Amino acid sequence: MNNDDMKISILASGSGGNVSYIETPDHKILCDAGLSGKKIEALMKSIGRDLSDVDSLFVTHEHSDHRLSAGVLARKYGIQVYANEGTWNAMAPRIGKVSDDQKNIMPPDSVMDMGDIDVESFSVSHDAAEPQFYVFHHNNKSFVILTDTGYVSDRMEGVIKDADGYLLECNHDIEMLENGDYPWMTKKRILSDQGHLSNEDGANAMLDVIGHRTKKVFLGHRSLHNNMKTLAHLTVASILEDHDMGVGEDFKLYDTSQDHASPLMII
Repeated sequence: MNNDDMKISILASGSGGNVSYIETPDHKILCDAGLSGKKIEALMKSIGRDLSDVDSLFVTHEHSDHRLSAGVLARKYGIQVYANEGTWNAMAPRIGKVSDDQKNIMPPDSVMDMGDIDVESFSVSHDAAEPQFYVFHHNNKSFVILTDTGYVSDRMEGVIKDADGYLLECNHDIEMLENGDYPWMTKKRILSDQGHLSNEDGANAMLDVIGHRTKKVFLGHRSLHNNMKTLAHLTVASILEDHDMGVGEDFKLYDTSQDHASPLMII
């Protein structure tokens, strides 16, 4: 690995907890902290990294599978925490005290210059106070994180098109969800425009945004109850291949897990 590369690991992705790690020569960043601090520490160690070196945490929204240990990590490691105002207001009572000098407001649809990395935020459609996700830019490379949205709008596509790498949501199989034992109101929420992308929705979004630069696509935020790893992968791959996309040749599809980190990879 070149010392000037941007490296990433999906430490955990799924309906029970989400954490991603982004590294440049000058920064070590987490996006979301939806597991216990102890579990995130162990996942970081599994990729040869230490939480004490992380300088920044970007939170997407206040749901517990994205912000669970945000306050714990801020207090224990002195990490700078970034979120928009709506998310801060919603999660503040749930994460405990965060020092004012560690609390940073990053509005939706803005870009933050952090030296050797720029972080771009964009709004999504989800049933949270003010949900937003992020694009990480370093050395003319970009990595997009987009889960927890009911649909991908033309505006979102414009922000994330032709990135070098993606973590994109493939939350549920529609048939499994409809035939499962969730209450009807929960099913309705997941299927709504403020819910989650199905395997087919995720694949269709990929058709619109994957470009010549794209080399890595991670399938994220898979439901433990309404999806299966092999089903998500096969559904996405078959839809992309039906549209003559070079799966496995031009770019690779990677599965993610809630229990095991993906290897540290160059973007």
